[in-house]
Amino acid sequence: MRNGKDFPHAAQAAFLIAEGRSPKENPPVPPIAPSPSLPTALLSRRQFTAGLLLAALAPAHAAPDSRDLDLKIDAKSFEASEADLRAVLLSAAGEIWQHCTTDRFEFGFRVYRSEKFPITHFEREDGRIVIGLCTEKTYWSQYAFQFAHEFCHALMDHSGDWRRLWHAAEHANKWVEETLCETGSLFALRAMARTWETAPPYKNWKSFAVKHGEYARQRMTDPKHQLPAGQSFAEWFAATEPEQRKKWTRENNTIIALRLLPLFEAEPAGWDALASLKLCTREPDKTLARLLQEWKINARPEHRPFIEKVAAVFGV
Repeated sequence: MRNGKDFPHAAQAAFLIAEGRSPKENPPVPPIAPSPSLPTALLSRRQFTAGLLLAALAPAHAAPDSRDLDLKIDAKSFEASEADLRAVLLSAAGEIWQHCTTDRFEFGFRVYRSEKFPITHFEREDGRIVIGLCTEKTYWSQYAFQFAHEFCHALMDHSGDWRRLWHAAEHANKWVEETLCETGSLFALRAMARTWETAPPYKNWKSFAVKHGEYARQRMTDPKHQLPAGQSFAEWFAATEPEQRKKWTRENNTIIALRLLPLFEAEPAGWDALASLKLCTREPDKTLARLLQEWKINARPEHRPFIEKVAAVFGV
């Protein structure tokens, strides 16, 4: 979930990120250690100056392998084991991340407990993407559901060429982002149900596999997430989209997500396309057709056929 009103510095942070700058002050630059093969006394003035410039441009600490999902978890606030939390969150994100072969996260994530609702912040903390989860203790399926949702926000807002992305708290097609994230939650839980049957994080967690499947199934079969009797999706969407553009609802997002889920389960590499969704023109009232066309244009060539299939769901 993204809501600029509940993140006081969202507008400022969004502007800075869009401009390619960090909202925080630059951390102190560590001193350069002399090279063992080149004593300091033998450095020329040009070499010494070049070394200082390199030090100023280097990050204050080395980034972990950007393909590894490095999590810094405030475990105490969740009243749960940090090791167990890490296992669940990595499992949930991993079901999506394994298909995102062209995306990168340089400095990992910080995960904390949110008292109000799950959220992925625009602003980073020491380079880390900050995610709040609104759950606690050992509700593993709920952790997985929420983290997969927020992880999809991170793919759209913080991966790839993230400094060029459009960060707007609200716009007419915000429901598209939220629906893709809802799809990610269902995708991850259903995938975890299969994975944990044979390869759970711990052997004694195998019995939790069915719980993940049940959590997803309950959401998918909830009466609030079904089309009205006798109405096709095309008819329902034509009548519903105008309101979605003004004020989206999670119920409507889930109805739409149930139409997108089969696409992602058939072609999970589609998750890799999320990184290019927000490389778009910064027009808050653009049509859905325009948004999807821009997404296709900005996506990698191998992702464009998948985006066409997403557009076909909406008849555009």
